[in-house]
Amino acid sequence: MMILAYPIHLEPAEEGGFVVTFPDIPEAITQGEDRDDALAWAQEALESALEVYQEKRLPVPNPSPPEGRPVVVLPVVATAKLILHNTLLESGKKKADLARLLNIAPTLVDRLLSFRHKSRIEQIEAALAVLGKKLVLDVIKGAEKPITTEGD
Repeated sequence: MMILAYPIHLEPAEEGGFVVTFPDIPEAITQGEDRDDALAWAQEALESALEVYQEKRLPVPNPSPPEGRPVVVLPVVATAKLILHNTLLESGKKKADLARLLNIAPTLVDRLLSFRHKSRIEQIEAALAVLGKKLVLDVIKGAEKPITTEGD
């Protein structure tokens, strides 16, 4: 079971407010006027940084253990897209190869991978299947919000 809950560091900023950084994704940095505002921007900062990994065809690292730190949990569809991205890289295939395997236009593969585009989970499931993977979901007890503050 893979839960993509990325730990964050939440530090007071010199000029006021708070800065959020992600130890596992150093490109993801944001800030807010107060703690809640900074946490609200954390999800957007993480997804923007993950897009850079996709554009550069770099594998996205798995999150480290929270160890009492607050975490940002990726939504289910974003998690599936990230898994698809890493699976595509691991397979040695390119987006054009995946388009051929799925018999769809290459632009549709771009949409399947994009965090900004809404995709049906069934489409991502089909893409993973042609790459030899099966998407499995589980339900765990957790917070209602995508950002948790375990250990605060």
